[in-house]
Amino acid sequence: MYSIYQDGNDAGRFAAQIYRGLREGDLGAEPVVELACLMEELDVGRSPVREILERPTAELTSEEVAQLGRELLTATGFDRLWATLETAVKVVQGDVRAAGIDAVLEITLPDWDDSGCARVGCCGGYGGPPIWLSSGRDAGVALVEIADAVQGDIMEHIWGVWPTCPEHRLGLHAALVEGTAVWQCAGTGLHTAAAIGDLGLSYRRRHSHRSK
Repeated sequence: MYSIYQDGNDAGRFAAQIYRGLREGDLGAEPVVELACLMEELDVGRSPVREILERPTAELTSEEVAQLGRELLTATGFDRLWATLETAVKVVQGDVRAAGIDAVLEITLPDWDDSGCARVGCCGGYGGPPIWLSSGRDAGVALVEIADAVQGDIMEHIWGVWPTCPEHRLGLHAALVEGTAVWQCAGTGLHTAAAIGDLGLSYRRRHSHRSK
């Protein structure tokens, strides 16, 4: 089901246009028809696809276009992929808060990028590397990519290194280790400082150990 979304392909671009149109309440029929045609070629999502392709576009009301657009996103797995990316943002947000940094994260499909990739909003901007929908196929991959996208923006925001190893005070980097998304440190040999999302727990453990 998720094979329809590949990095940089038309499916992601049309899905992004549908998502933005639904979010803003002005979805036109064109991206809905385009995605339906692509799905027809790939033989997926037959029910909503046939209804779209068998009816004259001019006869579709705005409410029907919106409903069919939502059905296409569900049929292609967009909803589940997007939910994985949103969850990853919330997990990384926990690590940002654990460091006492006041920054709200969000993920969006900006209208200035027609590639169909998402961007992580941080500190009032939407910079950083693109996040493709296909990243949502694996929660660990999504976490690493979101964490990597956030890291640069946070360091620019605070004019310092983030995150840091609770033990060595060196900068960490996001990595996928045996299927788990972690923050790694190169101090005294490469080691895992914490799972992404668990930095706060690592900081508390380190503080508790020093207090004893």
